[in-house]
Amino acid sequence: MIAACGLSKSFGGKPVLAQLDLVCPTAKTTVLLGPSGCGKSTLLRLFMGLLWPDAGEVVVDGTVLTQGNVWALRRQMGYVTQDGGLFPHLTVGDNLLVAARYFGVEVAAVQRIGPLFAMTKLPKELLRRFPCELSGGQRQRVSLIRALILEPSMILLDEPMGALDPMIRRELQTDLKAVFQAVNKTVVFVTHDVSEAAFLGDHIVMLNAGRLVQEGSFESLVRSPKEAFVSEFLAAQRTLGWPTDRPMKGDLHEQ
Repeated sequence: MIAACGLSKSFGGKPVLAQLDLVCPTAKTTVLLGPSGCGKSTLLRLFMGLLWPDAGEVVVDGTVLTQGNVWALRRQMGYVTQDGGLFPHLTVGDNLLVAARYFGVEVAAVQRIGPLFAMTKLPKELLRRFPCELSGGQRQRVSLIRALILEPSMILLDEPMGALDPMIRRELQTDLKAVFQAVNKTVVFVTHDVSEAAFLGDHIVMLNAGRLVQEGSFESLVRSPKEAFVSEFLAAQRTLGWPTDRPMKGDLHEQ
């Protein structure tokens, strides 16, 4: 479980998050959904201890995140960025083992590579390649393996499919959902894509202008929007063939 308790954050005097309270449930996928600039990526970085709040606290499995324990708690978190964050001068194999070597657990990590490659549908011969020799989907799968290789209790993903073309994105969404279900970990996933949120999320958190507008199942957001913004945001991304009266059933992933 990871939680935000009264989190506030500003940049240059401009509020990005304002007294935000949120609990991301254990072993569920929480999707942070909202327009660009709403604070969702900032919230993810606060969860990681990459940024520090102006007010409020981040709580990880009952422990308040501080600068004194951030390295220990961060080891419980796997992190995937939009571009994958792979080191271009290292092979795939070396990219996967960077953190494991730092923490002195390389032998155990090496033993997990095979099962993780099978889970993410990657051939092991990619271990000798460099990131520039991989497709976008392969790079994101490698990044996911790197996030999982230390067996963290939670995985945080910051729009990991935003730069992929639609066909690769759809395939990776399907594989990610299968991985999330298989590993049974707490997942926090940032996106501005409604279809992606509906497909992946157990718990959807709608953000706008630094505040939590509504949270719950995707169906609850569609059926019982608490503000006009919720309906407007969902309608703005309605997919072709997505019925206006039952959008959660018309998602392209379910056709």
